[in-house]
Amino acid sequence: METIAKSIWKRLPLSSNYAVAYAARDSDVDEIAAYPITPQTTVVEKLSEFIANGELLAEMVHVESEHSAMSASIGASAAGARAFTATSSQGLELMHELLHIASGMRLPIVMSVAARALSAPLSIWGDYSDVMNTRDTSWITIIASSAQEVYDSIVQAYRIAESVMLPVMVAYDGFMMSHTYEPVFVSEKAGLFRDYIPRKGRVVLDTKKPVTMGAVANPDWYYETKYQQVKAMSDAYGLSVEADQTFSKLYGRGYGLVEEYNVDNSELVILTYGGIFGTVKQAVDEMREQGIPVGAARVRLFRPFPLNELRSLLLKSKAVAVLDRSFSNGLPVSGPLAVELKSMMNSYNINVPVYSYIVGLGQRTVTEADISKIASQALSSKVSNESIYWGVRE
Repeated sequence: METIAKSIWKRLPLSSNYAVAYAARDSDVDEIAAYPITPQTTVVEKLSEFIANGELLAEMVHVESEHSAMSASIGASAAGARAFTATSSQGLELMHELLHIASGMRLPIVMSVAARALSAPLSIWGDYSDVMNTRDTSWITIIASSAQEVYDSIVQAYRIAESVMLPVMVAYDGFMMSHTYEPVFVSEKAGLFRDYIPRKGRVVLDTKKPVTMGAVANPDWYYETKYQQVKAMSDAYGLSVEADQTFSKLYGRGYGLVEEYNVDNSELVILTYGGIFGTVKQAVDEMREQGIPVGAARVRLFRPFPLNELRSLLLKSKAVAVLDRSFSNGLPVSGPLAVELKSMMNSYNINVPVYSYIVGLGQRTVTEADISKIASQALSSKVSNESIYWGVRE
């Protein structure tokens, strides 16, 4: 890594928001739809600086809402531009209608999401309620756990999106990642990613060869197009693996679809996603020092769901505690990741206890001590195989 870094990277202190902006710049985007919302705002602010300074040749489209931001991205992408936008929380919900249109029209838009809690009550702090509401919009979804991974994932997202012709969102913790700084390697070399994400000359809307997009489809054809969309999401699985492996080979950094940490010889694996994974790993280290056999894992690719990697994880796990930062009302196992995991286990006939914990809603503090208590409770076998809310005031 150090050898590679000296030749093509420069190391900067960046927030995850700024890491997104640098990655969009280095991905040579053509169009940026900008509408500010906390905690996403500094993404598009930094990109506007790049355009003003001549570091990025792109069209900055200022819009009046997130609904319009996605509309502008759809129009730009349909015309063949490499489109980018960013949003968060209520903004993501306002553009929800357009998310289905972007994926249904098979447009390779990339969007960053600084994950934030949803109102009501109003919260400007981070959790993954917004992202989890998009599970069925047919957007490929990557959830990063560091600013470096955010940067790399935006670049990877364009390779995946433009290969399978589906949009990609890259999510990360609002505030805890969007506004805190870490050392990040960014491109020192202009055009570094040109071969990794080549221009394919894709133009959908062409006045010389007019087509109709998003037209009315009768039941027979609607069914067929949706099947193709489902097939594309299935294909995105292998393409996500390829994009990460190729990135690792070329640039020295790779993440996989599911990251494991001290999983071997564990009595319990704590499974989560996003920035909280750093706290979980620290807690695991502390428990290991005390002789408590606990490991950890995180899901990086949430859509398409990483079935093979999670199946492999479950086959070497005796029990799993899932830490979700969102919830699905009306289900006994109410954490979204836990629900997905239980469904997958049923398909593969895997019988491992899964305990669903809801933590960190509205960015409520989760400490290593909290995680140790969760592990102790799960290991005690005194809990039922149902949802367990941690730290709720009675």
